[in-house]
Amino acid sequence: MAKKVRIVPGCISCGTCEAICPAVFVVEGTARVHNHGAVSSHPAEVDEAAEMCPVSVIEVTESNDKE
Repeated sequence: MAKKVRIVPGCISCGTCEAICPAVFVVEGTARVHNHGAVSSHPAEVDEAAEMCPVSVIEVTESNDKE
């Protein structure tokens, strides 16, 4: 299964996610997923970014790719 990533409200713009996985995340004001297609190529980095987020606004879920 593939991973699905989203940023929920509450980002403090610390830049941690972008520093860990710039292929997926960018911080422009607040964090956003700028490349959903790269998530499957960087699953460990996406998980690390979610774990290291100081305000826990990165949601990573499993997707069946049929959505």
